Amino acid sequence: TKRGVYLITAVDRLVGLCGEFQRIALSATIEPPEKVAGFVAGFRLTGGVRNPNYEPRPIAIVHSEIKKQYELHVSFPGEEKDEGKVDSVWDPVVRELKEIISRNRSTLIFVNSRRLCEMLTLMINQDEEEPMAYAHHGSLSLEIRSEVERKLKAGDLRAIVATNSLELGIDIGALDEVVLVQSPFSISSAIQRVGRSKHQVHQVSRGILYPTHPKDLLE
Repeated sequence: TKRGVYLITAVDRLVGLCGEFQRIALSATIEPPEKVAGFVAGFRLTGGVRNPNYEPRPIAIVHSEIKKQYELHVSFPGEEKDEGKVDSVWDPVVRELKEIISRNRSTLIFVNSRRLCEMLTLMINQDEEEPMAYAHHGSLSLEIRSEVERKLKAGDLRAIVATNSLELGIDIGALDEVVLVQSPFSISSAIQRVGRSKHQVHQVSRGILYPTHPKDLLE
């Protein structure tokens, strides 16, 4: 990616400023590792300025043979029909989300848009004495997002409803279960999201997918 190219050119500029140094790259998803390792190691300059020569830096690959286990379920609640009320798929989904949140210490619910994030958070907390879930997305300030992350990690909050703002990299502590409302945009995104549950060695990551219409169910 462009971000990776920018990173490695910055690393190679440091070589000219401070000399060679050890490089360590960590990844849970990169394939194939041999190609990426060559990219990370790069080339070193040998010979003089007038007759420059470049050769690949040596690099070793340490590869774990542990296979990550997933427990996935797909639930399609369907629509509810009530007199004087527009057909809605969200009421049965929210009921099930509340049951999931109640049985876990910590639950992370992923959605694909900020609008849906705010709507589901409102519906989950409706008629509750205390908020069960907080919203987390890119439009919220850094201070609010950090406080939401801290509350979940400390056990002061049962659930977060998030967009891809919590898909990667942020330590929010141990998660019992991950819920995906609507199919994510790619398989790799689904793996990243569900993998946040039970994110320890030999632990089984648990996830439930809630498609909200027939095409979503097929995906």
